[in-house]
Amino acid sequence: MAPTLLLDLDGTLTDPAPGILGGARAALTAMGREIPAENDLLSMIGPPIRVSFRRLLGEEGDVEEGVRLYRAYVAERGLKEAAVYPGIFEALAELREAYAGRVFLCTAKSQPFAEATADHFGLRPYLAGVYGAEPGGRFEDKAELIAHMIGAEGIDPARAVMVGDRSYDMVAARKNGLTAIGALWGYGSEAELLDAGAHALCATPRDLPASAWLSEPQ
Repeated sequence: MAPTLLLDLDGTLTDPAPGILGGARAALTAMGREIPAENDLLSMIGPPIRVSFRRLLGEEGDVEEGVRLYRAYVAERGLKEAAVYPGIFEALAELREAYAGRVFLCTAKSQPFAEATADHFGLRPYLAGVYGAEPGGRFEDKAELIAHMIGAEGIDPARAVMVGDRSYDMVAARKNGLTAIGALWGYGSEAELLDAGAHALCATPRDLPASAWLSEPQ
């Protein structure tokens, strides 16, 4: 079975901070909530959106309303405020070759927004498929999403790699038997990624195609 590469989106292929922070601020303002410090909002990059709003709003907060307001902002403005990291397109071109086209997007972002992002930034030609969470919340847990992808795409976990910038990516890969690679140019620290079980770390996007584990995942 051919090897397969799964790539996270936010913090791995794109820097989504302006849009995510703008969406969070807009939602919290509309709900009459205090806006946390920027460092607190940056922690929203990586986790499922409902997890983030549950933390921001507390147990009594209306999480679904927060998600609705946030997504309304992202749909109108947030997508355009993100940016592809330098070196990503060059890396994707080599990765598509190394994996014989079996490169997939694997993100906790809602499927419609994941597809819109891939199309907006010209990522789609490098990808065999785009997988995200369902709008209602199914597959927001990346471990469940990867398990779904394994069945849908005939992925051999022993010959598959997950690249992401947060602990959630590493844990999800490990749970499904994939090689977990941490992207240090994103929002997770070296300690976070290693503590979550990363098999290896990459400092920049250009390090990805040069890494031995890409052609022969362990």
